[in-house]
Amino acid sequence: MTTEGTIAVIGGTGNLGAALARRLAEAGRKVIIGSRSAEAAQRAASEFGSGLTGLANEQAAEAAEIVIVTVPFAAQEATLAAIRPYVAGKIVVDTTVPLMPPKVMRVQLPPEGSAAQRAQKLLGEGVTVVSAFHNVAAHKLATGEELGCDVLVFGDEKAARAKVVTLAAQAGMRGIHAGPLANSASAEAMTSVLIFINKNYQVDGAGIKITGALKES
Repeated sequence: MTTEGTIAVIGGTGNLGAALARRLAEAGRKVIIGSRSAEAAQRAASEFGSGLTGLANEQAAEAAEIVIVTVPFAAQEATLAAIRPYVAGKIVVDTTVPLMPPKVMRVQLPPEGSAAQRAQKLLGEGVTVVSAFHNVAAHKLATGEELGCDVLVFGDEKAARAKVVTLAAQAGMRGIHAGPLANSASAEAMTSVLIFINKNYQVDGAGIKITGALKES
């Protein structure tokens, strides 16, 4: 089985996962929706169309070159444990934000420093973790509209980050290299700030936009 170029979206039946899967598939990427239930993944893939296929999370991860994890913080540990045997040597894109209900408007980072660093610890050194897509409003991503927001991409390997920057562009956003994985704490924390802004100013999905003319180094 060749995995080259294939993307698995773990938690792909959820709001963020489904939106990313559809946008990437519509951009011409081969995308597999993963779910705890293979049947649920297959139903979602059939409903969404665009050439998507559906498998259980473990099989989706095994069949992909890049694995995007889009699950709530409460499900992060169990989900990563399930796919860990299938992601050695691969890029895992962690989108997890450590929101802890009911106080989701308060920054609450885990002891590891960030959810991304926690993911790296859980998956081990043989996996390259990149984090991204924290500050994107899933309900807006699900539409075909121009989002006008940037995606901050964090990771310790520039080449791996570059692949995720490309994914962001294919999903209709501007991906920006934002430094090592430890820096992910900033975007994860910003999500709680954005939720507060949304409520306080009645905004329909505030995002982040980096100003200035950016030049590739």
